[in-house]
Amino acid sequence: MSDKLLDGYKRFKAGYFAENRDKIRELARNQKPSYVLITCCDARLEPSLIFDTEPGELFVIRNVANLVPPYETGGSYHGTSAALEFAITVLEVPEILVLGHSRCGGIRALVTDQDTMAPDSFIARWMSIVAPIAQLADTNNLDDIKTFNRCEQAAVGFSLRNLMSYPWIASRVEAGTLKLKGWHYNIYTGALKQIHDQDTISTIVDDDVQHELSDTR
Repeated sequence: MSDKLLDGYKRFKAGYFAENRDKIRELARNQKPSYVLITCCDARLEPSLIFDTEPGELFVIRNVANLVPPYETGGSYHGTSAALEFAITVLEVPEILVLGHSRCGGIRALVTDQDTMAPDSFIARWMSIVAPIAQLADTNNLDDIKTFNRCEQAAVGFSLRNLMSYPWIASRVEAGTLKLKGWHYNIYTGALKQIHDQDTISTIVDDDVQHELSDTR
């Protein structure tokens, strides 16, 4: 299976890499991304493809369900927090985008499996960051994709709130040198919505498909 990846790399090396040597050499010396993009590790999301960006434009942080944990200094490992600290305090990236998406497996697990997951489950502990959003789901209609979209969008709102718990993020936002935005991308329809907070949502790009299938895939 990895042969496909190796073949792709060879095409990249002979094509894009060879044609953009000056740009790549500059990137090798320094990175100055314009955006921090916090998004899900779902394989169906490819940020550079969705947003038509070049290497070096996006500082991408990926995890299950694109969550931002609240600021805290205890515990042992802080992968997302460490990446944020580097992007904001070292690279001084001026904008953070939290990108949620439809049909998110992490959100579905929170809503449907939270009572059955093992207590030592990494997923269960991670998703507990946004545990209250499970209450937004219509448990009598879990085949309706809209109930999960509601939870996915609320999770983006939670992450925006949690970002402001980091002192070196809050101080920059208050000084006007850092912007925070939340978006929700619908994989099926291509719609893009802006999540202003946990309760306010506006459409940026309309659906291309009138009715999304209500299924559990």
